[in-house]
Amino acid sequence: MLLCLTANHRNASFEILEKLSIGAPQAAAILVNDSDFVSGAVVLATCNRFEAYLEIDGPLTVATAVAVENSVRVISASTGIDPAALRQTVTVLSGDAVAQHLFSVSSGLESVIVGEDEISGQVRRALEQARTARTTSSGLERLFQKAANTSREVKNQTAIGGAGRSLVRLGLELASSRIVDWSRTRVLIVGTGQYAATTVAAVRDRGAEDITVFSPSGRASRFALRLGLTASVDLIAALAAADVVITCTASAAPVVTAAHLSPLASASTQRRIVIDLGLPRNVHPDVASVPGTELLDLETISLHAPLEELTATMDARALVDNAATQFAATTTEQQLTPSVVALRTHVFGLLETEIDRARVRGDDDGRIEAALRHLTGVLLHTPSVRARELARAGKGDSFNAAVTALFGIDVPAETPAASDLRDLQA
Repeated sequence: MLLCLTANHRNASFEILEKLSIGAPQAAAILVNDSDFVSGAVVLATCNRFEAYLEIDGPLTVATAVAVENSVRVISASTGIDPAALRQTVTVLSGDAVAQHLFSVSSGLESVIVGEDEISGQVRRALEQARTARTTSSGLERLFQKAANTSREVKNQTAIGGAGRSLVRLGLELASSRIVDWSRTRVLIVGTGQYAATTVAAVRDRGAEDITVFSPSGRASRFALRLGLTASVDLIAALAAADVVITCTASAAPVVTAAHLSPLASASTQRRIVIDLGLPRNVHPDVASVPGTELLDLETISLHAPLEELTATMDARALVDNAATQFAATTTEQQLTPSVVALRTHVFGLLETEIDRARVRGDDDGRIEAALRHLTGVLLHTPSVRARELARAGKGDSFNAAVTALFGIDVPAETPAASDLRDLQA
């Protein structure tokens, strides 16, 4: 069974999201190793959300409750957030609702900017990190791969991402009301990751030509060479020369503070816009108090998020709903596999007994054996088809009950390997 613990810009403060983004990503291994019920965990942490996707053994209510409580305890220990505050913040999803939610998230439908481009890549990297940490599971692999396929379908078949909307682009839109000519604006980008590369593209789309990059980790030169920028190793000098500063690093502590900018403000009448896209914050809030400096952080930017484009969003949600329905049906079919295999094993066991009897009675040419095998295949065809139909209709339990009631078969709890099923169907 799948579970999701989610905290995002709709149900959590930016302060809590900031703490979760720092400490919680390392919790996946602990969630798997310290629980008797959790068989897999993938943690997704972005600037606007934290989510822990779990696969637990069995659909038991007690397993779900224990897994949730253990997850809250582990995440609390990793982030320093009080367990009670964490319980009040996170929303717990289970079963089919998990797929519906992740498919919506990966398609950009749950983002601050509906249809943003970056989230699908962040979802993909969350799965890759879980693979590296060996915390993923077969159920989570299927879930995240289907999420990737769904986000591609939404991007290719709807207009929801057509405008290339993202947090950085919205931040630039807000800044543009203060900037007369981007081509004459000196821009400093602090950071050299994928988000920084996206930021460079967005700034250039605005017409900016004078772009400098600074890296707290010392990677500015290589990044600048790759994208045709100017690299700086002196943050103070780079800040002094910039009209617009955009920060987007993975630093756990603020990179730009009032102490950096105050001396610059007293020595110049230049106005400066600082756009902080980092979570944790890359810019200390005290920067807003520096004369001549305007700070646009994630909280401010999200307040100006545009309204959804109704038609495009409706089309995208229809695709997500369809994908979630298909995923649920496939999952239910797999849950019925033990019953189908048990029934086939039972019937084929009876078949072999009758074939042995026919051989003893003198069936030397194999005609009776062939007839019996054909009859068995015909008889099993309809139950196999009905199993899939009932699974897709959400009535899989009735098939399990029928198999037990009619044939006295105890259906095993474990799903047999795919190779076992193919052998029985041969």
